[in-house]
Amino acid sequence: MAAKKSPEKSNVSKDDLLKYYREMLLIRRFEEKAGQLYGMGLIGGFCHLYIGQEAVVVGLEACTKEGDKRITSYRDHGHMLACGMGAKGVMAELTGRSGGYSRGKGGSMHMFSREKHFYGGHGIVGAQVPLGAGLAFADKYKGNDNVTFAYFGDGAANQGQVYETYNMAELWALPVIFVIENNHYAMGTSQARSTKSETLFGRGLAYGIPGEQVDGMDVLAVQAAGAKAVAHCRAGNGPYILEMMTYRYRGHSMSDPAKYRTREEVQKMKDEKDAIEHVRDLLLNAGLASEDDLKTIDKDIKDIVNESAEFAKESPEPELSELYTNIYA
Repeated sequence: MAAKKSPEKSNVSKDDLLKYYREMLLIRRFEEKAGQLYGMGLIGGFCHLYIGQEAVVVGLEACTKEGDKRITSYRDHGHMLACGMGAKGVMAELTGRSGGYSRGKGGSMHMFSREKHFYGGHGIVGAQVPLGAGLAFADKYKGNDNVTFAYFGDGAANQGQVYETYNMAELWALPVIFVIENNHYAMGTSQARSTKSETLFGRGLAYGIPGEQVDGMDVLAVQAAGAKAVAHCRAGNGPYILEMMTYRYRGHSMSDPAKYRTREEVQKMKDEKDAIEHVRDLLLNAGLASEDDLKTIDKDIKDIVNESAEFAKESPEPELSELYTNIYA
C-alpha cells in the first residue's frame, strides 16, 4: 500500500480535511450503532458493516458531481451516507420501518434513492456490476458526461459476469468506474487462497481497461486516484478500474465470528492504518484543528446517529398493503 502523506505534502484544504473527517466518522458511528441495534434484535436478516473501509467511499464521493451514479453490493450503508442520503431514512430502513428509503421493505441490503442517484444495495454477489454498466450506457446514450461508480469486492471479482461486463464496457467506451473494494477476505477466504493474480485491477488489461491499485485506507490517495479515473471517463475514454486496498474490522456479516484471521492482525491495522485516525493526525499536526474542534464534531455526529436510531424505533412498521406496492405485474 502507498505510504501515508504528511500534512506538508498534502494539497488539500482545511475545509476538505474536516469534511472527510466528519463524513468518515459519521459512517463509523452509524455502523457501530447499527451493530448495537442488530444485537438488540431490532434489525432482522443480514447486516454487513462498513467499519474500516470508510475512506474508499468518502474519497470517491469527493470526485463526483450532480448526476453521477453509484451502485454497490450489500455492504452499502457507508455508500448511502457518503452520497448524502439521510441517516434517519437509512436507519429506519435497516429496522424495517415505513420511514425508511424503501418503506421498510428492503432492509440492510436493498434500499435506493433516485434523488441521490443511489441504485442499491444488491444481495446477489457481483450482480450490480453489469447493472452499473447499464447505468453508464444510459448516460452515454443521452450524451452527457456523467460517470457511474460500480462498487464490488474481491470475492465478487472472481464472478464471470464481471468480465463479461468489462468486455462490453470497453467495446462501447462506457463511462463507468469499476471500484474493487479489496478487503482481502471475501466472505472468509483469503485472497491468497482464491486467486493467483498479483492484482485484481490488472485483469482489466486483457480487455484494454486501464486501472491502478490504491491505498484505500488513505482518503487523500483515494481522492487523487478517483479524480484521475473520473477525468478519464468524462473525456469519453471508456471505463477505468480502481482496486482499493482496504480492510474491514468486523466479520463479513454480523453472524461471522471472523476466525480466519488473528486479533493481532486486526489490531495492527487499527493501530497503523486507520483512515479516520490518519485524517485526525493530519488536522492536529498541521494545526488545522484543535482537540476541542474535533470533540465538537464527534458530539455532533453522535447526536445525528442517536437521533437516527430514535427515529427508526418510533417509525411505524409498513402497512400490509405495502406488500402490493412497487412490484411488477
